[in-house]
Amino acid sequence: MHPLLLKDYASLIKLTEPYISPSPIMENNPENIIDNLITSLLREPDAPADIEIPDDYKAKRNLLRALLNIRAPKPLKDEFFEKMDALLQRELNEKGIVDVVKLESIASMFPANPFCQSDKFILWQGDITRLNADAIVNAANKQMLGCFQPLHACIDNAIHSAAGPQLREDCEMIMSVQGELEETGNAKMTRAYNLPSRYVLHTVGPIVPKGTTLTRQQMEELASCYISCLELANEMEDIKTIAFCAISTGVFGFPKTEAAHIAVKTVNHWLLDHPNHIEKIIFNVFSKEDYKEYLIVITQ
Repeated sequence: MHPLLLKDYASLIKLTEPYISPSPIMENNPENIIDNLITSLLREPDAPADIEIPDDYKAKRNLLRALLNIRAPKPLKDEFFEKMDALLQRELNEKGIVDVVKLESIASMFPANPFCQSDKFILWQGDITRLNADAIVNAANKQMLGCFQPLHACIDNAIHSAAGPQLREDCEMIMSVQGELEETGNAKMTRAYNLPSRYVLHTVGPIVPKGTTLTRQQMEELASCYISCLELANEMEDIKTIAFCAISTGVFGFPKTEAAHIAVKTVNHWLLDHPNHIEKIIFNVFSKEDYKEYLIVITQ
């Protein structure tokens, strides 16, 4: 298998062109925009039938997200993107953007830690779609098109839903050119669209079926995910900060303790051994349990 290189697809998805999103200012009632977007999606030829638009705002918003989750990548009208972008930008402003430059480093919090690159490391618990890192990492599947399960609680679904349908279109273009599924441990890069980051690094982590013993190959594949993302980022001079999710530790079943060790140690070794311009690495976790796992690695 010969994976597609960054130079082979960057121009196809206009990777280096800044994405200009519309003003987040909308009419006072965003519900009208959501109604309009849902109606547009339900008019498509392959849209699900017999869908009624609910009255409740949250239910409407969930329906819109679900319809986009299950929708195959295909062109949408500019008017749809303008309204969807405006809605997502409004929601981002409501959630609040987290400035990674202001986050405290692991070296500052734990001066006695064993990692020589810890002045660049940050451990942060929260929603990765709020971070304004230059690039965030998405735990993707081999199809690399995002999660098609409506409202699924995986990071792939969260990132695609917050970025907008343009993200799936870019991924589809990359995969169409590659012509085969993405190999475990590899990564691709797209723009981030309505996220506060500039880029998304999509990597396919290993799957550890429940009840099975973790293998050396799976550990090496997980390390390869981090290395592939770092090497991709190193090709872009404007990527100085990267936020890694806890790759493969969700529905892919990778044991969290081992995953945290691999993540921190792999990144530390790579930064030490390779010329790079990376200034900050954020290890992003969502749960308190994950946070504790990384703390054990950092303070051991």
